[in-house]
Amino acid sequence: MRHLNSFGLKDQSGMMLLEALIAILIFSLGILGMVAINARAVEAATDSQARADAAKFTSEIASRIALAVDRTSETSIATSLAVFQHQTTGLANACSFSGSASVSPVVTDWATAVTAPGRTGLPGATATGLQILVDTSAGAFNRVTITVCWQQPGVATLRRHQLVSYVN
Repeated sequence: MRHLNSFGLKDQSGMMLLEALIAILIFSLGILGMVAINARAVEAATDSQARADAAKFTSEIASRIALAVDRTSETSIATSLAVFQHQTTGLANACSFSGSASVSPVVTDWATAVTAPGRTGLPGATATGLQILVDTSAGAFNRVTITVCWQQPGVATLRRHQLVSYVN
């Protein structure tokens, strides 16, 4: 009987240490997985906040344009809407707009707010990433299309938000 006990103890030597190392390894992998998930969650929350801010900025300028339009006649609506056009040419898919900038203080103040650094503006938004198109042709019903582009830090893809509004 004594022989069996001594033989059993020799087989078990170091097993507790091996079990502890395996448990530490499994625990470490779980912690690393949680850290990776947390990083993705923070990235998604930051992107969601930027998209919400872009929607807020486009809605704000659409409201300000609608309030500033002269509605005394059809001609006056078209004339007053034309003042708000901003960078009407360029590549919409690449978010690289060009053309003349609007001289309206409503639009220039808005563009300054969107491109402001820090928490007040959109991250990575530039002056060439903003566009306001106005279409006053008969079938367009005074359509105003507002496009805002931005780029999150550390992300290669450009984000774009577009709002279409009709001013009557």
